[in-house]
Amino acid sequence: MDITPLIPAGRQIIKGYGDKGFTVSGIRWEGSVLVFPDRTLAWGATDAGTLSEGSFAEVIAASPRPELLLLGCGARMVLPPPALRAALKAAGIKLEVMDTGGACRTFNVLLAEDRSVAAALIAV
Repeated sequence: MDITPLIPAGRQIIKGYGDKGFTVSGIRWEGSVLVFPDRTLAWGATDAGTLSEGSFAEVIAASPRPELLLLGCGARMVLPPPALRAALKAAGIKLEVMDTGGACRTFNVLLAEDRSVAAALIAV
């Protein structure tokens, strides 16, 4: 019995992470990335402690804008400043913070459920 979730064609599936990069839909990305259901972008973030509203300009400007943003902070979760959470909330985006591995797995599950999700992933 095949238990692989059915994912619509053209969706970005995170296949692997580590060694300072990611494999998304068969493409190796070096460094941190922003993953949307239909595309992946290089992201300059290297440390969750230095993130600001400007770090998420691509997410806030996205069309359609995701309802939920998963923030993968690296090897362990780091709470972002309240101002960052407030800025994303004002843009209509809910933020869930976790380590990068958890964010990768959660993104794939939510994508399979056809949820409005994006992931901001700091490389480990």
